[in-house]
Amino acid sequence: MNFWEKATGSDLTRDWTEFGARVAELPDDYRAAWDQIVAHLFPYGDFTGRNLTPLLDSALGLLEVSAADGQSVREVLGEDIQGFCTALAGGAGARTRRDRWREQLNRDVARKLSRLGG
Repeated sequence: MNFWEKATGSDLTRDWTEFGARVAELPDDYRAAWDQIVAHLFPYGDFTGRNLTPLLDSALGLLEVSAADGQSVREVLGEDIQGFCTALAGGAGARTRRDRWREQLNRDVARKLSRLGG
């Protein structure tokens, strides 16, 4: 990816367009599961969401292969799609976007307070 793609986000647009075309080929229950996966993974994304692209690509690949094999979406993902996404993102202790922003805010406030105090 070159600087221009990164600055404009055209690489993300291309990736999401490809994801959309691939998802359109899935059965209805798999498309519904995909929507849930995207919703549950977004909190683990960075500001742009680029770090999620490989995870989403892998999850979509799993859905495509499973649908082609004739498995039900519940056989593949289980009953807890949110738990599946948490495990995919790195486990229960994985930092979310809110965690990263909170840590940054705390560092900024501590730095400002230290300048005032002495």
